[in-house]
Amino acid sequence: MRWPGKAIPVLLVIAGLAIAGLLPLDGLSPWNTAISETSGERSSTAAENRQQNADMRSSPVGGDLPRPSGNFDFWLLALSWSPSYCAAEGANASRRQCGRDGPSGFVVHGLWPQYEGGGFPSDCPSSEPGRISQQTYARISDLIPTIGLAGHQWRKHGACSGLSQADYFRTTRAAFRKLRLPKNLAGGAVSPANAEEAFVQLNPGLRPDSLAVTCDRRFLREVRICLDKDLNFIKCPAVDRRGCRMTAPLMPNKN
Repeated sequence: MRWPGKAIPVLLVIAGLAIAGLLPLDGLSPWNTAISETSGERSSTAAENRQQNADMRSSPVGGDLPRPSGNFDFWLLALSWSPSYCAAEGANASRRQCGRDGPSGFVVHGLWPQYEGGGFPSDCPSSEPGRISQQTYARISDLIPTIGLAGHQWRKHGACSGLSQADYFRTTRAAFRKLRLPKNLAGGAVSPANAEEAFVQLNPGLRPDSLAVTCDRRFLREVRICLDKDLNFIKCPAVDRRGCRMTAPLMPNKN
């Protein structure tokens, strides 16, 4: 094909811009940034994003399988030790979570639908709003430390539960209330086995193969507990196999 003489310089300019990264090749602007879905749900900090995405980095049984919303086998309740998050992230940590009035113990990272054979549903379509209102968050703010984390949990996991937004967070609270939490674990190094045993001793029906401890860097970060849809403790070997392999991760007190 022959090109008109004036078209060649134009094509060369366009190609040069694309190579320099100033013109996106796929039609998507490289300058797009995350925008808050509501005035109440502000964009998360980089540290909050790392915590929110911990379920993707270290999910015990894989992820993102295309099945209908509500079609899952059991729940995984992820409890985050807040002082470990704050110590690990340092100056990058959420000021709300790690400030003077922030939580000093376990908080809810999320309640995640899981598949027995491996994998978990993710980012399912829902007739419910994707955003979390301030009114909704006020009812769970004692469990989940930031509205950004709550919104992320709903969109990624809750929308796949087959529950309404309100019922998903009610179920999250009911799962949290199911547990008695150890009070004397923190303050130094603790073995994952001892942490698990402390939970087992306090919660009748909970077994060592029903939970797992996870670590990140030098810290004990989470305790993850498997529950059936009626919130009874169940064994979950796939979760247990992905537990922390550190000998004695740190479990600090709040500064």
